Amino acid sequence: MSCALAPVAMAFSTPASATTYYVRTDGGTDEQCNGRADAPYPGSGSGADCAWRHPNYALPTNDRPRIEGGDTLIIGPGDYMIGWESPGLSTKSLRCDRSSPYDCYPAAPPSGTPQQRTRILGAGHDTGCKAPPTLWGTNRVDLVFNLQDADNVEVGCLEITDRSDCVEFHANEGVRCERDAPPFGQWASIGIGAKRSKNVWLHDLNIHGLSGRGVMAGGLRDWTIERVRIHANGWAGWDGDVGEGESSNEGDIVFRNVEIAWNGCAERWKTGEPFACWAQEEGGYGDGLGTGKTNGRWLVEDSRIHHNTSDGLDLLYTDESRTATVVVRRVYAAANAGNQVKTAGNALIENSVIVGQCAYFHGKYDMSDGDMCRAYGNALSIGVGPKQTATVRHNTITGEGDCLILTAGGNATSRVDIYNNALIGQKDVTASDGDRRSCAHYADDSTAEVTFKGNAFWNVKDDMCPPGNVCGREPKIADGELASFDPAPLAGSPLIDHATQDTSVTSDFLRQARPVGAAADIGAIEYHGGTAAMPDSGAEPETSKAPASDRAEGPVIDGTTSGAVAPSQSSGWMIGTLAVASLLTAGVAAALRKHRGRKVE
Repeated sequence: MSCALAPVAMAFSTPASATTYYVRTDGGTDEQCNGRADAPYPGSGSGADCAWRHPNYALPTNDRPRIEGGDTLIIGPGDYMIGWESPGLSTKSLRCDRSSPYDCYPAAPPSGTPQQRTRILGAGHDTGCKAPPTLWGTNRVDLVFNLQDADNVEVGCLEITDRSDCVEFHANEGVRCERDAPPFGQWASIGIGAKRSKNVWLHDLNIHGLSGRGVMAGGLRDWTIERVRIHANGWAGWDGDVGEGESSNEGDIVFRNVEIAWNGCAERWKTGEPFACWAQEEGGYGDGLGTGKTNGRWLVEDSRIHHNTSDGLDLLYTDESRTATVVVRRVYAAANAGNQVKTAGNALIENSVIVGQCAYFHGKYDMSDGDMCRAYGNALSIGVGPKQTATVRHNTITGEGDCLILTAGGNATSRVDIYNNALIGQKDVTASDGDRRSCAHYADDSTAEVTFKGNAFWNVKDDMCPPGNVCGREPKIADGELASFDPAPLAGSPLIDHATQDTSVTSDFLRQARPVGAAADIGAIEYHGGTAAMPDSGAEPETSKAPASDRAEGPVIDGTTSGAVAPSQSSGWMIGTLAVASLLTAGVAAALRKHRGRKVE
């Protein structure tokens, strides 16, 4: 009922001065149409009540939008080329001309107010976004969608991509984009670019196949990203390193029900197939989500981060000297070629499934073995500073890297509490001698106090198992193999009812009630009898549910769960097989931040 009433409430709260404009493929130019009616150009006349035929007429490349802050722009079904030779390019632009086609991207939307965002939405945004319009970049345009210095903006129900298989600066000449001389081809570098932007809501977006980054955004405050797919972008999925001194974020940075996958791979634009995957050994990058040094309250929940060619979720560069916090809740992270999840500072990781199949790309997709299991492929990497606490609770963690959990930094005032987790070792593909199983935990140059209680240890190096934990008992889960890992406990599993730490966590990875029985279960999944239904994570992200509110909750580090709508793909482990200067600067900076990993044997 709240979802159904939300548009009505918004209609009553909209200021009288706000206007709705329309774009549709059969519309007219800015001289022919005023953009204020969802109607085609009638074929004659000027200033008619009809739609514009391209977003450039609403957001011209001369950076003087024809819409005002707080207005709404509805983009109709169809395809819209973004870049040099697209309709509606301004003849008075100081940045876009034949000699600089990379600058021929639309103006940023004018800033709205906290009470009334400026809205750029695909038609059908209010009925499930079944067929979003496509914005596709061409002629080496730097950005497809521009959010530089844009505040109080909503962007939703769009597909953002290009129509080329190439990757910018790729090591393989046959895959590398043409940058030096026209014709450049139908490629774009970045899907969404943003700096110095606050109070932005991105939702129901499919950002894929860009030659560089899906999103390159830093210097943000209070951004919410919901039901967004960032897939197969040639350098990285979400890159937050936009330049030294400009990248730190503030406020609530919320990712909810997102999929970030196959980044660091080229994409066949006609089929969506990934190929020519690469990372830092070959001069690329490959993180699913990575940042520069950043502040902010980060919340990542109900999301899937998999098959990226370096780290999956890399929040190791949160600023420990400030107020940064990280909450990772109900996240499925798997088959990323580096570390699956990395945090720093005060952090909470709970109810997540972390599958450190860091050698997934071995012999696949042209990936170099030197880029697999980077930083030794530790599944979960946690950094803490003085007087900081990281809590890891009710997760199921497995992996074939050096260790399942790595802790680093801090001193005697720092704490890492590891409670009620299922820690399941595999063969360590980075090991060359000795016990060749992955270790459960390793403290790297750290004197932080690490406490293990209520966990289950199985098949880990040196049979580590501190007192107060379940030791040496096969966990009896649905599938323990990395390629098809399914952490659901089976009847008779020692995980059932054996969590000893009261964490006040009242639901599990599937949002099922916890506890059921005498006590909570160890790991991410609470046993409810029978077999849990496992949705197919290879499916397209669900975009049919409108949020109950256009303002997401901020993250909290306590025992509660958020009020987010349950995603339809929250448990997908059956995943199957399936700016030039800023680009270079960020790529080099990212490479310098990484540790070199061992080659896979």
